[in-house]
Amino acid sequence: MQSVPGFAEGTAMALLGGLPELGQVSDEVAAALVGVAPYDDDSGKRRGERCIKGGRRWVRNALYMPCIGAATLNNPVFKAFYERLVAKGKPPKVAIVACMRKLIVILNTMIARGETWDPKRYRMT
Repeated sequence: MQSVPGFAEGTAMALLGGLPELGQVSDEVAAALVGVAPYDDDSGKRRGERCIKGGRRWVRNALYMPCIGAATLNNPVFKAFYERLVAKGKPPKVAIVACMRKLIVILNTMIARGETWDPKRYRMT
């Protein structure tokens, strides 16, 4: 986990302690366990806004600041993804949460496969 730029030892330990299922569950379940999976608010013909809810709040809180650093400074992959979302008109906090979800999905895949960070492999187009 620490091979990801912008991801420090403390955050890795918090994620391992708070999310021991990481690497053993599907990407959707991993995102839901952290609480960054989008849920709909639809009823009949009405289509409401998507929002995040549930999950393990303290894990999500531990992941928030490293994602801000990765999305704006340290990680060129997440920085490009974040800037593309903001350029499309997404609010900055929504773009950060989208980066958090992408990071959880990537970490889940990396742990399941026993890989380290490879910016070419995880480039988001």
